[in-house]
Amino acid sequence: MAIPSYEEMMRPILELAAKEDITRRSATSTMKDRYNLTEEERKIRTKDGRSEAIAYRVSWSLTYLVHGGLIERIARGRYKATESGKQYLAKHPATITIKDMKAIPNWIEWGENKNTKNANAQPMENTNEGIAPIEAIYDGLDRRNAELKSRLMEEILKQDPTFFENLVLDVLVAMGYGGSRIDAAEHLGRTGDEGIDGCIKQDPLGLDQVLVQAKRYNPENPINREAIQSFIGAMSGKGVNKGVFITTSYFNANAKEFVSRGSTQKVILIDGDMLLDLMLKHHVGTRVERTIEILDLDQNYFNDED
Repeated sequence: MAIPSYEEMMRPILELAAKEDITRRSATSTMKDRYNLTEEERKIRTKDGRSEAIAYRVSWSLTYLVHGGLIERIARGRYKATESGKQYLAKHPATITIKDMKAIPNWIEWGENKNTKNANAQPMENTNEGIAPIEAIYDGLDRRNAELKSRLMEEILKQDPTFFENLVLDVLVAMGYGGSRIDAAEHLGRTGDEGIDGCIKQDPLGLDQVLVQAKRYNPENPINREAIQSFIGAMSGKGVNKGVFITTSYFNANAKEFVSRGSTQKVILIDGDMLLDLMLKHHVGTRVERTIEILDLDQNYFNDED
């Protein structure tokens, strides 16, 4: 079972608060059991890594229930259902949705207060109802990055092989291999280099090297085992035991299986999707368009133990 949304949990949490006083922590524990979450699901964290996903969603359920007047805070970090909340349960025996909540006068008042900067401003529309705000932000970022990755791949495929060979060296240096681009990364890719496209020097004297193979293939054309074997053979011929094979396509099962066997030459495979992820992470071929701060309540400041 997937982790329930904060909207799904609003009625169960209100029902729990009608029976006993609750805290965010106790409500989270109860929701984990109610939805039979596996140990793995219980440990899933929000994308920023700051809290458990289930705990984060419970917190938002509580926030909306409080602002709707269905739950009230009775002490530091403790909550219970209001009389209105208990009556609301009877009127909504199955579920409570965001649409239901919007009909509550207290909810509407809160919505107007939080969305309006002046008397003429229009309320903001929520296009991600049922999704906790920070999760909606990350979902939107994921969609934007997916679109950016598609554009990146289009641009890469327009370039010549030499450009791609230099690009993968830029990515490896940006990841911290070898130091500066000038001192540590050498573009080879010339006749007599036995198919080796680049070399990363991991120490100033070049005693420890990583050889690089770069293949700018159509994303639908896989890299097979023979290509990996050829690369390892070239590494062996140069007396180097570390290598990175990077492609714009993907590695078929035989290629992956061959590498997983292990040998004196250690080869890391980076397919097109992983390459694009690394370009985004290390800002290769991309730039920061804008920086946005996401603020949250500092519970330590208010000492609100829950």
